[in-house]
Amino acid sequence: MKPQNVCAGSDIGCSYEALYEWGRQCLSLAEIPEAQLDARLLLEWCCGTDRNTLLVHGDRVVSAEEYDRYRQAVDRRSRRIPLQYITGEQEFMGLTFVVNENVLIPRQDTEILVEEVLKNLHDGMHILDLCTGSGCILLSLLQYSNDSTGIGTDYSEPALQVAQQNAERILGKRAAEKGRALFRQGDLFQAIDKEERFDLIVSNPPYIRTDVIKTLMPEVRDYEPFLALDGREDGLFFYRRIIEQAGAHLYGGGMLFLEIGYDQGEDVSRLLREAGYTDVEIYKDYAGNNRVVQGTYKSIAAK
Repeated sequence: MKPQNVCAGSDIGCSYEALYEWGRQCLSLAEIPEAQLDARLLLEWCCGTDRNTLLVHGDRVVSAEEYDRYRQAVDRRSRRIPLQYITGEQEFMGLTFVVNENVLIPRQDTEILVEEVLKNLHDGMHILDLCTGSGCILLSLLQYSNDSTGIGTDYSEPALQVAQQNAERILGKRAAEKGRALFRQGDLFQAIDKEERFDLIVSNPPYIRTDVIKTLMPEVRDYEPFLALDGREDGLFFYRRIIEQAGAHLYGGGMLFLEIGYDQGEDVSRLLREAGYTDVEIYKDYAGNNRVVQGTYKSIAAK
C-alpha cells in the first residue's frame, strides 16, 4: 500500500478520540516513526488543543473544519513530509521557531553547540553565525545574553527570510529593527566586510558526505534542503573554508565553534590546529557522540 493512499476510504467517527485513533492507524500503516506521538501532535495543532484534551475530553466533537484539516495533515505526514514542515514550527532551546522547506529543522543535538557558546558569551559580544538557516543558533544566543549583537549569513535568500521572521518573533520587532540581529545573503564570509571582526564565530555547516545523503530517512533526504546537508565528498568541504577564513574576522582571543558529525571530531580538530588555533576541544552530545569542536584564535598582535 502506497503511503499517499493509506488513509483513503477510512470510516471514522467525529469525536476527538476517534479522530486521533484514525490518524494513529494511518501513520502506523505508513510506517511513520513515532506514529502515535505524531498523530496526537497533529491533532492538537489542527484543533488548537493540548495534551490534556485527549485524556480528559476525548468525547469532544470535532468541527468539519478540524476534521478536514486533520485528514490533510495526516495524509501529508503519511507521505513522509516532516511534521515540523506541516505545523510550520519547531521548539529549540525553549523557544519556538518558524520553519519551512527552505531551512533545516532545528535539532536537539544543535542545542549542545548553543550551550557551549553560551558558556563563553559575555555581555556586549559580537557574534557571526555562518549558514544560519532558520537563525535558531544566533537568535538563541542573543535571547539568552545581554546586549550582544550578531550577524547571520546564508547562501539561501528564502532561508534568510525565515530567519528574519524568527528574529521578530524571538527578539521582538523593535529589537530586530534596531539591528540587534542582522541577516545577509552570501557564501559564508562573502557577506562580511573585510574589516568586520567578531568575538565569536559559530556554524552548523553542511557536513554530510554526498554519498551518505541518499541513505538518510525520507523526511531528511527528500524534504530538507539539499544544500544545507551536502558537505561534499568527504563532509569536510565547509570546515576547511570556514577555518581558513575565520581568523581574518576574529579578534585576537576570539573563538570558533563548529557543530560536527559524530565521526568528524579528529579531522576538524586537526584542521583547527593546523590553522593555528589553540585550546582546541571536542564536546559530546547527550548520546555520547562528538558534536562540537571549539578553537581559540591567536592573532599575530596577540602573540
